[in-house]
Amino acid sequence: MTYAIVETGGKQLRVEPGRFYDIELLHLDPESTYTIDKVLLVSHEQEVTVGLPFVEGATVEGTIVKHYRGRKVLVYKMKPKKKTRKKRGHRQEITRLMINSISLNGSALAVEATAEVTK
Repeated sequence: MTYAIVETGGKQLRVEPGRFYDIELLHLDPESTYTIDKVLLVSHEQEVTVGLPFVEGATVEGTIVKHYRGRKVLVYKMKPKKKTRKKRGHRQEITRLMINSISLNGSALAVEATAEVTK
């Protein structure tokens, strides 16, 4: 099984080809491709490549599926006996990213299964 650990939006994710992930908002149009260069680790057939801090020549390519807003998070602040109450809500902007391939030094290690059938 091939996977990679990437950094995007200040968070680290373990990604595999053919799966989608929800990340911080990317200001790109849906159905456009996005390449992640900040790859921290690549694992391919019992061989692990660890970067210091990033793996040189490793990229993860994906397609933006859609943009949407996450669930509402309520923040309620109250001071007892003071009649002070604040109720605030927040909805995070999210981008759904479908991972197409993981590449190392220009050669694709893993490609999404549907992409192989269409070629």
